[in-house]
Amino acid sequence: MYPDAEKRLQEILEKDPKARKEWEETFKLKNDPRITPIGKLLRKSSLDELPQFFNVLKGEMSIVGPRPVTEEELKKFYKEKAKYYISVKPGITGYWQVEGRSDVEDYKKRVEMDVWYVKNMSFWLDLKIILKTIWVMLTGKGAY
Repeated sequence: MYPDAEKRLQEILEKDPKARKEWEETFKLKNDPRITPIGKLLRKSSLDELPQFFNVLKGEMSIVGPRPVTEEELKKFYKEKAKYYISVKPGITGYWQVEGRSDVEDYKKRVEMDVWYVKNMSFWLDLKIILKTIWVMLTGKGAY
């Protein structure tokens, strides 16, 4: 990201109503002004996730689980379903990433997918998610 990433984000959110609506609904932007050209390449290939393995080794994250979210996202989108999210460690990859990823534009659907994963998590489901993650990374499906 650019050093002035937050300033860039605030500027586009103030000037562009469409971008502001996208941010409010998904907490991300397809054409995020904060990301450098190299960052775009890393995101498209999902290589930007590799440093998260240090968090797995430290015991702060899991390989598979719901993606990390901010406290603001928990309050705004997860609400009473936050109990499911906080009952497991966040993951580098998860059900949402391989079954919808950025193609899921409705954040409520993402929450439903996270809750479904927590209610159905198993070794075999995690293995399936890991294998699908490799495929998604190779194809770049849903990445931006």
